[in-house]
Amino acid sequence: ENELPGKVVWVTGASSGIGEELAYQLAKTGALLAISARREDELERVKKKCLEISNLVEKDILVLRLDLTDRRSHEAATNSVLKHFGKIDVLVNNGGRSQRSLFVDTNLDVFSAIMELNYLGTISLTKYVLNHMIQRKKGKIVTVSSVMGIMGAPLASGYCASKHALQGFFNSLRTELTDYPEISIINICPGPVQSKIIQNVFTEDLAKVRSTGDKMPTDRCVRLTLVSTVNDLKEAWISDQPYLAVCYLWQYAPTWAWWLMNKMGKRRIQNFKSGVDADASYSRKNK
Repeated sequence: ENELPGKVVWVTGASSGIGEELAYQLAKTGALLAISARREDELERVKKKCLEISNLVEKDILVLRLDLTDRRSHEAATNSVLKHFGKIDVLVNNGGRSQRSLFVDTNLDVFSAIMELNYLGTISLTKYVLNHMIQRKKGKIVTVSSVMGIMGAPLASGYCASKHALQGFFNSLRTELTDYPEISIINICPGPVQSKIIQNVFTEDLAKVRSTGDKMPTDRCVRLTLVSTVNDLKEAWISDQPYLAVCYLWQYAPTWAWWLMNKMGKRRIQNFKSGVDADASYSRKNK
Protein backbone atom coordinates (compact mmCIF):
# COMPACT_ATOMS: atom_id res chain seq x y z
CA GLU A 1 0.00 0.00 0.00
CA ASN A 2 2.95 2.37 0.60
CA GLU A 3 5.21 1.27 -2.25
CA LEU A 4 2.90 0.79 -5.24
CA PRO A 5 0.65 3.88 -5.56
CA GLY A 6 1.53 5.77 -8.74
CA LYS A 7 3.86 3.03 -10.02
CA VAL A 8 3.29 1.80 -13.57
CA VAL A 9 2.83 -1.97 -13.53
CA TRP A 10 2.49 -4.01 -16.73
CA VAL A 11 0.81 -7.40 -16.15
CA THR A 12 0.71 -10.06 -18.86
CA GLY A 13 -1.89 -12.82 -18.79
CA ALA A 14 -4.22 -10.37 -17.07
CA SER A 15 -7.51 -11.68 -18.47
CA SER A 16 -7.93 -14.48 -15.92
CA GLY A 17 -6.48 -16.29 -12.91
CA ILE A 18 -3.43 -14.85 -11.16
CA GLY A 19 -3.06 -12.02 -13.67
CA GLU A 20 -6.66 -10.90 -13.26
CA GLU A 21 -6.38 -10.92 -9.48
CA LEU A 22 -3.08 -9.02 -9.71
CA ALA A 23 -4.88 -6.30 -11.65
CA TYR A 24 -7.56 -5.99 -8.96
CA GLN A 25 -5.18 -5.87 -6.02
CA LEU A 26 -2.82 -3.47 -7.80
CA ALA A 27 -5.72 -1.19 -8.70
CA LYS A 28 -6.80 -1.06 -5.06
CA THR A 29 -3.31 0.09 -4.05
CA GLY A 30 -3.39 2.92 -6.61
CA ALA A 31 -0.90 1.48 -9.08
CA LEU A 32 -1.26 2.54 -12.73
CA LEU A 33 -1.93 -0.48 -14.91
CA ALA A 34 -1.12 -1.84 -18.32
CA ILE A 35 -2.97 -5.14 -18.68
CA SER A 36 -2.28 -7.55 -21.52
CA ALA A 37 -3.55 -10.85 -22.86
CA ARG A 38 -4.85 -12.19 -26.17
CA ARG A 39 -8.54 -11.65 -25.34
CA GLU A 40 -9.22 -7.92 -25.47
CA ASP A 41 -12.87 -8.31 -24.46
CA GLU A 42 -11.84 -10.04 -21.24
CA LEU A 43 -9.27 -7.31 -20.56
CA GLU A 44 -12.02 -4.71 -20.91
CA ARG A 45 -14.05 -6.64 -18.35
CA VAL A 46 -11.09 -6.65 -15.96
CA LYS A 47 -10.53 -2.92 -16.52
CA LYS A 48 -14.17 -2.16 -15.78
CA LYS A 49 -13.99 -3.98 -12.46
CA CYS A 50 -10.67 -2.32 -11.59
CA LEU A 51 -12.31 1.08 -12.04
CA GLU A 52 -15.27 0.02 -9.90
CA ILE A 53 -13.17 -1.15 -6.94
CA SER A 54 -10.53 1.59 -6.92
CA ASN A 55 -9.96 5.33 -7.22
CA LEU A 56 -8.33 4.95 -10.63
CA VAL A 57 -9.76 6.76 -13.65
CA GLU A 58 -10.01 5.69 -17.28
CA LYS A 59 -6.54 6.88 -18.33
CA ASP A 60 -4.88 5.05 -15.43
CA ILE A 61 -5.51 1.64 -17.02
CA LEU A 62 -4.23 0.74 -20.47
CA VAL A 63 -5.74 -2.30 -22.18
CA LEU A 64 -3.16 -3.71 -24.57
CA ARG A 65 -3.82 -6.88 -26.53
CA LEU A 66 -0.69 -9.03 -26.60
CA ASP A 67 0.21 -12.47 -27.92
CA LEU A 68 3.39 -13.64 -26.24
CA THR A 69 4.10 -16.01 -29.11
CA ASP A 70 4.13 -13.10 -31.59
CA ARG A 71 7.59 -11.87 -30.67
CA ARG A 72 7.65 -9.37 -33.55
CA SER A 73 4.95 -7.38 -31.74
CA HIS A 74 6.74 -7.02 -28.41
CA GLU A 75 8.79 -3.92 -29.19
CA ALA A 76 5.73 -2.05 -30.42
CA ALA A 77 3.74 -3.17 -27.37
CA THR A 78 6.47 -1.89 -25.05
CA ASN A 79 6.51 1.42 -26.88
CA SER A 80 2.73 1.68 -26.51
CA VAL A 81 2.98 1.37 -22.73
CA LEU A 82 5.80 3.92 -22.63
CA LYS A 83 3.86 6.33 -24.84
CA HIS A 84 0.83 6.09 -22.56
CA PHE A 85 2.54 6.28 -19.16
CA GLY A 86 6.05 7.52 -19.92
CA LYS A 87 7.66 4.74 -17.88
CA ILE A 88 7.39 1.12 -16.73
CA ASP A 89 8.23 0.56 -13.08
CA VAL A 90 7.27 -3.11 -12.83
CA LEU A 91 6.84 -5.81 -15.46
CA VAL A 92 4.95 -8.86 -14.25
CA ASN A 93 5.60 -11.80 -16.58
CA ASN A 94 2.50 -13.82 -15.76
CA GLY A 95 1.26 -15.08 -19.13
CA GLY A 96 1.66 -18.80 -19.74
CA ARG A 97 0.02 -22.19 -19.98
CA SER A 98 0.38 -25.45 -18.07
CA GLN A 99 0.34 -29.11 -19.16
CA ARG A 100 -1.28 -32.40 -18.20
CA SER A 101 -0.06 -35.32 -20.30
CA LEU A 102 2.39 -38.20 -20.22
CA PHE A 103 5.52 -37.63 -22.28
CA VAL A 104 5.19 -40.94 -24.16
CA ASP A 105 1.71 -39.92 -25.36
CA THR A 106 2.51 -36.30 -26.22
CA ASN A 107 3.22 -34.84 -29.64
CA LEU A 108 6.52 -32.94 -29.76
CA ASP A 109 4.65 -29.94 -31.19
CA VAL A 110 3.19 -29.48 -27.70
CA PHE A 111 6.65 -29.10 -26.19
CA SER A 112 7.59 -26.57 -28.87
CA ALA A 113 4.43 -24.57 -28.17
CA ILE A 114 5.03 -24.60 -24.41
CA MET A 115 8.58 -23.29 -24.79
CA GLU A 116 7.50 -20.66 -27.33
CA LEU A 117 4.82 -19.30 -25.00
CA ASN A 118 6.16 -19.79 -21.47
CA TYR A 119 9.86 -19.23 -22.12
CA LEU A 120 10.69 -17.46 -25.39
CA GLY A 121 7.66 -15.17 -25.26
CA THR A 122 8.51 -14.13 -21.72
CA ILE A 123 12.18 -13.38 -22.30
CA SER A 124 11.39 -11.58 -25.56
CA LEU A 125 9.10 -9.09 -23.82
CA THR A 126 11.56 -8.79 -20.95
CA LYS A 127 14.31 -7.76 -23.36
CA TYR A 128 12.44 -4.68 -24.56
CA VAL A 129 11.26 -3.62 -21.11
CA LEU A 130 14.71 -4.17 -19.62
CA ASN A 131 16.26 -1.77 -22.15
CA HIS A 132 13.97 0.95 -20.78
CA MET A 133 14.77 0.05 -17.15
CA ILE A 134 18.50 0.15 -17.85
CA GLN A 135 18.10 3.67 -19.24
CA ARG A 136 16.28 4.68 -16.05
CA LYS A 137 18.61 2.55 -13.89
CA LYS A 138 15.68 1.18 -11.92
CA GLY A 139 12.72 -1.15 -12.17
CA LYS A 140 11.41 -4.56 -11.19
CA ILE A 141 10.94 -7.61 -13.40
CA VAL A 142 8.67 -10.11 -11.69
CA THR A 143 8.24 -13.51 -13.31
CA VAL A 144 5.54 -15.93 -12.24
CA SER A 145 7.44 -19.20 -12.47
CA SER A 146 6.24 -22.23 -10.50
CA VAL A 147 7.29 -24.78 -7.92
CA MET A 148 7.63 -26.89 -11.08
CA GLY A 149 10.62 -24.70 -11.85
CA ILE A 150 12.29 -26.11 -8.74
CA MET A 151 11.27 -29.77 -8.90
CA GLY A 152 10.06 -32.29 -11.46
CA ALA A 153 6.63 -33.87 -11.62
CA PRO A 154 4.86 -36.40 -13.81
CA LEU A 155 2.30 -35.18 -16.37
CA ALA A 156 4.09 -31.83 -16.66
CA SER A 157 7.47 -32.56 -18.23
CA GLY A 158 7.17 -29.80 -20.86
CA TYR A 159 5.78 -27.29 -18.38
CA CYS A 160 8.53 -28.12 -15.88
CA ALA A 161 11.12 -27.68 -18.64
CA SER A 162 9.78 -24.23 -19.52
CA LYS A 163 9.78 -23.11 -15.88
CA HIS A 164 13.26 -24.51 -15.25
CA ALA A 165 14.35 -22.51 -18.30
CA LEU A 166 12.85 -19.34 -16.85
CA GLN A 167 14.52 -19.95 -13.49
CA GLY A 168 17.89 -20.45 -15.15
CA PHE A 169 17.47 -17.44 -17.40
CA PHE A 170 16.42 -14.95 -14.75
CA ASN A 171 18.95 -16.18 -12.19
CA SER A 172 21.62 -15.62 -14.84
CA LEU A 173 20.20 -12.25 -15.88
CA ARG A 174 20.27 -11.07 -12.28
CA THR A 175 24.03 -11.60 -12.16
CA GLU A 176 24.43 -9.57 -15.38
CA LEU A 177 22.76 -6.57 -13.74
CA THR A 178 25.08 -6.04 -10.79
CA ASP A 179 25.89 -2.55 -12.13
CA TYR A 180 22.20 -1.70 -11.76
CA PRO A 181 21.39 -2.37 -8.08
CA GLU A 182 17.96 -0.75 -8.38
CA ILE A 183 16.80 -3.20 -11.06
CA SER A 184 15.30 -6.21 -9.27
CA ILE A 185 14.80 -9.65 -10.77
CA ILE A 186 12.12 -11.47 -8.78
CA ASN A 187 10.99 -15.06 -9.36
CA ILE A 188 7.63 -16.11 -7.92
CA CYS A 189 7.10 -19.87 -7.61
CA PRO A 190 3.47 -20.71 -6.82
CA GLY A 191 2.17 -24.18 -6.18
CA PRO A 192 -1.28 -25.13 -7.53
CA VAL A 193 -3.70 -22.19 -7.33
CA GLN A 194 -7.23 -21.41 -8.47
CA SER A 195 -6.16 -20.29 -11.92
CA LYS A 196 -7.31 -20.93 -15.47
CA ILE A 197 -3.75 -21.85 -16.37
CA ILE A 198 -4.79 -25.20 -14.90
CA GLN A 199 -8.14 -25.30 -16.69
CA ASN A 200 -6.57 -24.55 -20.08
CA VAL A 201 -3.61 -26.89 -19.96
CA PHE A 202 -1.70 -28.37 -22.86
CA THR A 203 -2.46 -32.08 -23.25
CA GLU A 204 -1.23 -34.80 -25.60
CA ASP A 205 -2.41 -32.84 -28.62
CA LEU A 206 -2.51 -29.08 -29.23
CA ALA A 207 -6.23 -29.20 -30.04
CA LYS A 208 -7.27 -31.04 -26.86
CA VAL A 209 -8.19 -29.39 -23.54
CA ARG A 210 -8.54 -31.02 -20.12
CA SER A 211 -9.96 -29.42 -16.97
CA THR A 212 -8.55 -29.93 -13.47
CA GLY A 213 -9.44 -28.77 -9.97
CA ASP A 214 -8.64 -25.67 -7.94
CA LYS A 215 -6.04 -25.30 -5.18
CA MET A 216 -4.71 -22.30 -3.23
CA PRO A 217 -7.04 -19.27 -3.30
CA THR A 218 -5.82 -16.89 -5.99
CA ASP A 219 -6.15 -13.79 -3.81
CA ARG A 220 -3.82 -15.28 -1.20
CA CYS A 221 -1.22 -16.16 -3.83
CA VAL A 222 -1.40 -12.67 -5.33
CA ARG A 223 -1.15 -10.93 -1.96
CA LEU A 224 2.05 -12.83 -1.19
CA THR A 225 3.35 -12.11 -4.69
CA LEU A 226 2.94 -8.37 -4.15
CA VAL A 227 4.57 -8.56 -0.71
CA SER A 228 7.50 -10.38 -2.30
CA THR A 229 7.68 -7.77 -5.06
CA VAL A 230 7.82 -4.67 -2.87
CA ASN A 231 10.42 -6.34 -0.64
CA ASP A 232 12.63 -7.30 -3.63
CA LEU A 233 12.77 -11.00 -2.78
CA LYS A 234 14.88 -12.76 -5.37
CA GLU A 235 12.70 -15.87 -5.15
CA ALA A 236 9.49 -16.70 -3.31
CA TRP A 237 7.85 -20.12 -2.96
CA ILE A 238 4.10 -19.65 -2.48
CA SER A 239 2.22 -22.87 -1.88
CA ASP A 240 0.03 -24.98 0.33
CA GLN A 241 1.26 -28.29 1.65
CA PRO A 242 2.45 -30.82 0.66
CA TYR A 243 4.03 -28.95 -2.25
CA LEU A 244 5.98 -26.52 -0.07
CA ALA A 245 7.47 -29.35 1.96
CA VAL A 246 8.49 -31.12 -1.25
CA CYS A 247 10.24 -27.92 -2.41
CA TYR A 248 12.37 -27.93 0.73
CA LEU A 249 13.08 -31.63 0.35
CA TRP A 250 14.07 -31.10 -3.28
CA GLN A 251 16.43 -28.34 -2.19
CA TYR A 252 18.05 -29.93 0.86
CA ALA A 253 17.39 -33.68 0.68
CA PRO A 254 16.93 -34.60 -2.99
CA THR A 255 17.15 -38.36 -2.45
CA TRP A 256 14.13 -38.22 -0.14
CA ALA A 257 12.38 -35.87 -2.57
CA TRP A 258 12.81 -38.35 -5.43
CA TRP A 259 11.41 -41.14 -3.27
CA LEU A 260 8.41 -39.00 -2.22
CA MET A 261 7.77 -37.74 -5.75
CA ASN A 262 7.66 -41.34 -7.01
CA LYS A 263 4.93 -42.05 -4.42
CA MET A 264 2.98 -38.87 -5.17
CA GLY A 265 3.59 -39.18 -8.90
CA LYS A 266 2.10 -42.65 -9.07
CA ARG A 267 -1.12 -41.33 -7.54
CA ARG A 268 -1.13 -38.31 -9.88
CA ILE A 269 -0.94 -40.59 -12.90
CA GLN A 270 -3.67 -42.88 -11.54
CA ASN A 271 -5.95 -39.88 -10.97
CA PHE A 272 -5.16 -38.49 -14.42
CA LYS A 273 -6.00 -41.78 -16.15
CA SER A 274 -9.24 -41.95 -14.15
CA GLY A 275 -10.27 -38.53 -15.46
CA VAL A 276 -10.15 -36.69 -12.12
CA ASP A 277 -7.94 -33.89 -10.80
CA ALA A 278 -4.37 -35.20 -10.86
CA ASP A 279 -3.75 -33.81 -7.36
CA ALA A 280 -7.11 -34.77 -5.83
CA SER A 281 -5.73 -37.18 -3.23
CA TYR A 282 -3.50 -34.64 -1.48
CA SER A 283 -4.87 -31.20 -2.32
CA ARG A 284 -7.03 -29.06 -0.02
CA LYS A 285 -10.77 -29.62 -0.25
CA ASN A 286 -12.88 -26.90 -1.81
CA LYS A 287 -15.32 -25.36 0.66
